[in-house]
Amino acid sequence: MIEGKHALVTGGGSGIGLAIAQALAAEGALVTITGRNAARLEAARGERIFPISMDVMDETSVIHGVKEAVDARGPVQICVPNAGIAEGRAILKTDMEFWRTMMATNVDGAFLTIRECLKSMVETDWGRVIAVSSIAGIKGLKGAPTYTASKHALMGLIRALAADYARKPFTFNALCPAYVDTDIVTMNVDNIMKRTGWSEAEARAAMVDVNPHGRLIAPEEVAQAAVWLCHAASGSVNGQAIQIAGGEI
Repeated sequence: MIEGKHALVTGGGSGIGLAIAQALAAEGALVTITGRNAARLEAARGERIFPISMDVMDETSVIHGVKEAVDARGPVQICVPNAGIAEGRAILKTDMEFWRTMMATNVDGAFLTIRECLKSMVETDWGRVIAVSSIAGIKGLKGAPTYTASKHALMGLIRALAADYARKPFTFNALCPAYVDTDIVTMNVDNIMKRTGWSEAEARAAMVDVNPHGRLIAPEEVAQAAVWLCHAASGSVNGQAIQIAGGEI
């Protein structure tokens, strides 16, 4: 099902996005990875992985970036809106700039990416939209109301599109991991240390302990769920929030 298909992964230069790009490429897909860090994208280039600079917060950038990818490698049939930011902040310390930046990246960026990719996908006979959400998309994440709201909004978008296209050969799902071993965890460790005065070990343990199985999730675990959603047997999986969270319920 994946061999020769064109996939587009935003935030594909590192972390979960890069793991998904590599897993899809290993299955034979041609993968466009996008992001703002040109050097990081270039470092991730591979035989089947092609970088394009694109800022999901900028509508013009998304329109041009997706068009460039389609012109080079054909219709996007696997769309993975993965680019996002994750940062906790109490609501009384949340200003509009923080709120809007989070929403512009996690919600607007996903919306623009999906919209532009669908323009070519709907001209084909098969497609997958796999949004990278979070466990915060299905539960309230303590200390992160803005992030939680953004991921709930993303889940609403995915479920609405699944309903809109239910009788078409396209599916829309979201992956909802708990804490994954990526640079975002490292950044949040620093933020927790600054807010609480905890040691690095204490701050890291606070996140690890959220995962019921007591460890961080590997990006490759999330990536394999994305690959599975592209297989023929997953065609009836639609509009779902798939938890990769070590038993979080």
